[in-house]
Amino acid sequence: MFIFCLELHLDLPARSLKEKRGIVKSILGRCRNRFNAACAEVDRQDAPGAAVLAFVTVSPNKVIARQVLERIEEWVYQGWPDVEIVASDISEV
Repeated sequence: MFIFCLELHLDLPARSLKEKRGIVKSILGRCRNRFNAACAEVDRQDAPGAAVLAFVTVSPNKVIARQVLERIEEWVYQGWPDVEIVASDISEV
């Protein structure tokens, strides 16, 4: 069994924590439904213009687990053009 984690550092077009919460909840909720991956905001909770999101998947196959996380990154990039992905990292846990 293989566990992989994707960490996305995002620059958000939000000026308040309320606007940020709307964007982050939208990304996390849709990701859970579409990819069946565990996800959460893991850092920068107090910064309105930035967020760090983590996505985790488990699979018996290394390649499949990594591909799911790569698809999630591409999906965020395409689905939210106003959200800039500053950095991303996929690692095996």
